[in-house]
Amino acid sequence: QIGYAKKYNLPIVIHCREAFDEIFEILEEEKGPELRGIFHCFTGNLEQAKKAIEYNMKLGIGGVVTFKNGKIDTFLDQISSKHIVLETDAPYLAPTPYRGKRNESSYLMEVLKKVASIYQLPEEEIARITTENSKEVFGV
Repeated sequence: QIGYAKKYNLPIVIHCREAFDEIFEILEEEKGPELRGIFHCFTGNLEQAKKAIEYNMKLGIGGVVTFKNGKIDTFLDQISSKHIVLETDAPYLAPTPYRGKRNESSYLMEVLKKVASIYQLPEEEIARITTENSKEVFGV
């Protein structure tokens, strides 16, 4: 699939659960200027985030950033906002205060609020930046 994405100039979307080393091995073999995409529902650590960015990946930030023990909020400010996109994992991982409920697109505002507070930027600015990041990845 990565080969097709590179051949046709398409992004890839990676959903990685406890397999970062294996994913990075594959990305190392496939790296190049045409490789781009998103680590959907990113739940890794700072080191893994930096490594993903080295492979021209954006970090998909969703409801987990609002969780008390989500840990992403402890390092996200060390990653430039130009490397993130906002997303849901609907119907899963609804952000606080909706945690445990069925996630939906309207809850993305809670993610936006949390990310804006982490970066100490207005919500409108984070929305603008992350929208541009998404457009960059998807070529629109």
